[in-house]
Amino acid sequence: MAESENNVSVPHLNALLQMDPYLKPFEKDFQRRYGLFEKQLTLLEEAEGGFDLFTRSYRSYGIQRMPDNSFVFKEWAPAAEALFLTGDFNGWDNFSHPYTKKDFGKWELHIPPKEDKTPAVAHNSKMKVVVHTKAGERLYRISPWAKYVTKHEKSIIYDWVHWDPPQPYIHKHPRPQKPRSLRIYESHVGIASPEGKVASYSNFTHNVLPRIKDLGYNCIQLMAIMEHAYYASFGYQVTSFFAASSRFGTPEELKELIDVAHSLGIIVLLDMVHSHASKNTEDGLSRFDGSDSCFFHSGPRGEHSLWDSRLFNYSGWEVLRFLLSNLRWWMEEYRFDGFRFDGVTSMLYHHHGIGSGFSGDYAEYFGLQVDEDSLVYLMLANHILHTLYQDCITIAEDVSGMPTICRPIQEGGLGFDYRLAMAIPDKWIQILKEFKDEDWNMGNIVFTMTNRRHGEKCIAYAESHDQALVGDKTLAFWLMDKDMYTNMSDLIPMNSVIDRGIQLHKMIRLLTHSLGGEGYLNFMGNEFGHPEWLDFPRAGNNESYHYARRQFNLLDVDHLRYRQLYTFDRDMNRTEDKYGWLAAPPAYISAKHEGDKVIIFERANVIFIFNFHPTNSYSNYRVAVGPPGKYKIKLDSDEIQYGGHGRLDHNTEFFSEPMEFNNLPNSMLVYIPCRTAIVLANEEIDYCY
Repeated sequence: MAESENNVSVPHLNALLQMDPYLKPFEKDFQRRYGLFEKQLTLLEEAEGGFDLFTRSYRSYGIQRMPDNSFVFKEWAPAAEALFLTGDFNGWDNFSHPYTKKDFGKWELHIPPKEDKTPAVAHNSKMKVVVHTKAGERLYRISPWAKYVTKHEKSIIYDWVHWDPPQPYIHKHPRPQKPRSLRIYESHVGIASPEGKVASYSNFTHNVLPRIKDLGYNCIQLMAIMEHAYYASFGYQVTSFFAASSRFGTPEELKELIDVAHSLGIIVLLDMVHSHASKNTEDGLSRFDGSDSCFFHSGPRGEHSLWDSRLFNYSGWEVLRFLLSNLRWWMEEYRFDGFRFDGVTSMLYHHHGIGSGFSGDYAEYFGLQVDEDSLVYLMLANHILHTLYQDCITIAEDVSGMPTICRPIQEGGLGFDYRLAMAIPDKWIQILKEFKDEDWNMGNIVFTMTNRRHGEKCIAYAESHDQALVGDKTLAFWLMDKDMYTNMSDLIPMNSVIDRGIQLHKMIRLLTHSLGGEGYLNFMGNEFGHPEWLDFPRAGNNESYHYARRQFNLLDVDHLRYRQLYTFDRDMNRTEDKYGWLAAPPAYISAKHEGDKVIIFERANVIFIFNFHPTNSYSNYRVAVGPPGKYKIKLDSDEIQYGGHGRLDHNTEFFSEPMEFNNLPNSMLVYIPCRTAIVLANEEIDYCY
């Protein structure tokens, strides 16, 4: 065990330092971080009776209906002079229901049931907290713990609504087992229909879930669920952290969506925004008690200059209560299966990543620039989630590449399961923007795909919602641009733009899927080459919904080539499901030939062959293989049904011969058409992974 002068022991730090000796100079940093983490856990035990109770604070804060139909209201507003409750229940009287001041800035109010024993505050009725400040202001606020907020069509401000339905949704299906191979469908409920409107939870349940199941994805990452007043923020300016967005429907309809996904064997992750919060005051967290601080740092440290949002004070006890209970709420109440943590880079550093290129020098990840309050918060969050929910999955969105984000806390890591491989989509966009096909550098592509920390799992993706947003272009649009509007019918011959675009779209996805990580992510619609970008209604586009939708209807027109891309994506996922390459160790790359534009590698005893050359096909190309035997084609991007040219005979059997090649004991000869990707499996191996 590694000990420091203040006697902090990180249980398995030596295992980490053996795996990566370059971390040795930062041993004291790991010890200090782990010491701070342990101290917080001990404090939770002593002050709150452990994290289990502490993280269920949503059962005591906000509004709570008791068994006798009385109510207890509780808030934390340390800077307030007085608190009152007003609403439909008391005719919006601002003074009839005062809270009582308690210790540590807390306030409580008890309301007995009516004479007929029914609750004084009815389901679906509106309320506000009235905050009197020391400066004499009277402020109208929504409880930070509000579980449902709605906005009247003509209003700008959201209302706090008491959600207590007479027949709450009861989950029928157990959570699916944690998948070994994670294939994620990144989704946004509001744009999940071809119609120019805000789509609903129910639409997603009935029309989108069956498509996701058919495509072979086993995980959905739901964006923009936590309530956000500004639709065009894509859900990243959260105003009510405990409320599921009401613009898509009711909380019960979201519960049904998740339950139906579970019945299909699909797990559901929530895009969790704990990196910052909306600046809104009347319907957000900012200045809840009238002060600049409360949940946030005061002054410049409490503001993100680029995002125009507020930054949490992760060292605050009540802030920890709020955020950790928030994670627990979504797991318990809605039965999410885990989280993709947004903006982790902004949390980890005092500079928030602004103006930092991150060269990979380890000194950038340690020392005074690291915000250890938020780092310890993330350690606590992962520790609590994984202790309470064994199969919970957490994913970090970090662009900095900080080491040990995905190592166990017992080693001094942050405890995430996966990180996003954010360099991969940038690489594909760079290649398509800057290089002619014949100048693509195979070695550079392979380096980007495989350049990840040993022992830290990555989610690979060719493009996500970031690339779909207005101002950028999807891969399909980079490849085919305006031709997508006129030349996607298979009733006419493919022109050269569409031919190139369709072949490369499939190859880029398969290479990313098979080589880039231990999980794979796709943003909804991109799997079939969605023809347009994404733009939410806003002042700059006359509040138009034209680009805030996904045109699934294109798939229902048989003669459009979108269907061919969809079918390839489906079969790519199904092939992975059979062979399990995402759950296998990293690939062995046997060839990256610049002149031939060929990449060949073996992963999970499956052979992947990519010929990126625009014109050259190779009739007898020697391919190195490990296990000897008979190989057959299991996936072929050149198949007619995928918009290919059908140049390969799938009855062909490839027999290995004991001829050593590229440092592997066996090899075989294969025909590789130009712009084609092939997956070969050994017929003599049992692939039950």
